[in-house]
Amino acid sequence: MKKLKKEEISQEVYDLYDDYAHNKIDRRNFLEKLSIYAVGGITVSSLMSTMLPDYETTRTIKADDERLSSEYITYNSPKGGGEIKGLFSVPEGKDGKLPAIVVVHENRGLNPYIEDVGRRCAVAGFMSLAPDALTPLGGYPGNDDEGRTMQRKRDRNEMLEDFIAAFEYLKNHPRSNGKVGVVGFCFGGWISNMMAVNLPSLAASVPFYGGQPSEEETAKIKAPLMLQYAGLDTRVNAGWPDYEAALKKHGKAYEAFIYPDVNHGFHNNTTPRYDDAAATLAWERTIGFFEKHLS
Repeated sequence: MKKLKKEEISQEVYDLYDDYAHNKIDRRNFLEKLSIYAVGGITVSSLMSTMLPDYETTRTIKADDERLSSEYITYNSPKGGGEIKGLFSVPEGKDGKLPAIVVVHENRGLNPYIEDVGRRCAVAGFMSLAPDALTPLGGYPGNDDEGRTMQRKRDRNEMLEDFIAAFEYLKNHPRSNGKVGVVGFCFGGWISNMMAVNLPSLAASVPFYGGQPSEEETAKIKAPLMLQYAGLDTRVNAGWPDYEAALKKHGKAYEAFIYPDVNHGFHNNTTPRYDDAAATLAWERTIGFFEKHLS
């Protein structure tokens, strides 16, 4: 089915997809509500086909790219889910110790987009580990709908422990220079914030459109932060003023960017929420931030 152009989709449809992607409405209600916007030759099927992620044609780095080596590993998360699977990627042709990044997925497990982000980190010169918090339930099922349903079955604080354990794995890896950062998206943005709260030795954190910690939690942060927000993301952005006030009050090192006229998920290049200009700039800033703090 032919996909619609980005400009053919109304903002209300993007907002509706955000509700669907964050479990506020189920698939049936999503389809029913989409029918309101099926006008002028646009069908529900074409809207649905366009809004859902395309993992087949959007991969930017192949698994066998000669610039990196990438493999699935398991590591121990004794306070979380036990044995956790993750995609471990290392740049080729680099000698000596490497800086490292934990890559944290959204609310649906380790899907192809997040695996691709892990490989992007490796191509940029970092050792990376992209864990799958769905491992205790059998792992990412190959379908985001099922992935969201599965992830709701896990306690988010136990999942936080899984990513803290990934930090420890990278910090203690023989190839690591001991400096580890984290980048995460949506749920992963919240994890990235909370890792900064809970890990005094975290070297840098870059949450993309992530939920914010409380003022009491913010006071514990030691790592420098780069906070990335979408201008149209009223749901997540509602917590930013209080977070910024707490960061200033407690003298924390941070820089924040709000990209105008883009939606939550603008970095994810598998859906029409993706904005190439904002995503490219945000990623350049992210890599530069990690180069500064992890080298």
